[in-house]
Order: sequence, then structure tokens, then C-alpha cells
Amino acid sequence: MFTGLVETVGEVVRIERGQADARLTVNADLPEPKDLTLGDSVAVNGVCLTVVEISGREFSFDMSAETLACTTSGDLTPGRIVNLERALLPSTRLGGHIVSGHVDGIAQIVGIRPRGESTVLRIRVPDGLARYVAGKGSVTLDGISLTVNVVEGSEFEVNIIPHTMEMTHLKVMKEGSRLNIEVDLIARYLERLLQVGQPDGDGHTPASGLPFGALD
Repeated sequence: MFTGLVETVGEVVRIERGQADARLTVNADLPEPKDLTLGDSVAVNGVCLTVVEISGREFSFDMSAETLACTTSGDLTPGRIVNLERALLPSTRLGGHIVSGHVDGIAQIVGIRPRGESTVLRIRVPDGLARYVAGKGSVTLDGISLTVNVVEGSEFEVNIIPHTMEMTHLKVMKEGSRLNIEVDLIARYLERLLQVGQPDGDGHTPASGLPFGALD
């Protein structure tokens, strides 16, 4: 689990592609790098990946075909900047919101405009995810925990303060840039709870969301 508070940015060193998967290597100056060991989880642009190799300041992660197909990880090239956050500890302050690192889809920046010292990003999401985005709710874009200001159909706006702009890769994003989006877990679980007791396509009404025998 993560908080959506980016610790640092890293630079893509190389991507070694296999038949369907790939290995990503990132150079990063992580806080307390000695605390990061093989098998640890790191959110790379919001995608939960496992550390499989460490060499100095270089960290490597294996990416499955599913990850490449469902996130922007397949767009990465050497020299690209990525947001990084290590998995949270029980003692960590939860300053953002609960983030799983399991990306729901790919969003796109469709507008950038200044507002005082801050920057407003207008984001378009796939139609199937728009229902999970609510005003004043939380959303994660490329691993960054943000509060939704305005929602209009399949588009919403977030405000980026100067600190967030400086500490993340958003400073190099442009209109048209694609971002990994993870919607609020609470919204997904609430939808699932509301589905319980509703008849399915065959007219059957399950008593719970669990299969028969799951509680035996």
C-alpha cells in the first residue's frame, strides 16, 4: 500500500523487452536507499512494482504483459522521469490517501492553465471510470494523491501547488500526456456493496458477494 505522496523522481536508464514482458531500470536518489531491498514494493508512476535487482542507485523492476498493456509503463523510454514512492510502513503518516498501486486505467491531460501560483490540470478519463470520480474526492495520477475540484462528465480538474509541481514529474507534462489513474478504493468497494442483493442477468439474487461455501 502507498499514500500517493511521491518521495522522489527517478530517471529511466533502460528497458529490456522480452517476448511479452519487460525489465525496467531506474536511477534514483531515494531517501534512505539502504532500507530498500530485493522484493520490496515501489510505486513507479503509480504502478506497484517489485524490486528485482539493485546496483548502487539503479533499481530494476520486472513488468508483466498485463502491466504493459493496462498502464503507461509501455510508453517509458530511457531519459523519461518517473515518480517513485516506497510502500508505506505501519508507522508512516497517511498524509495522502490509501493507494494500492493497482492502476484502473489511463487518463489524459486535456488542459493546463495557471491559477495564482498553482496550476490547474484538466483530466479526461475513460467513460467506465468517470463514475468513480467525485468532487472533493481523492484520485491518484501517476502515483500522486490529488483532490478533485470540478467534475464535468468524463473530465475533472485538479489543482497542483508549486511544491507538488517541483517534486514530481508533472513539471514536464504537457497537454496530451497520458497518466496512470487509480480511483479511490472506497468508491469501488461501495459500488460492490451496493451490487450485493441485486439480481444478476439470470434473475438470481446472491445473499452476499462471496461464493457459496466461502464462509465454511
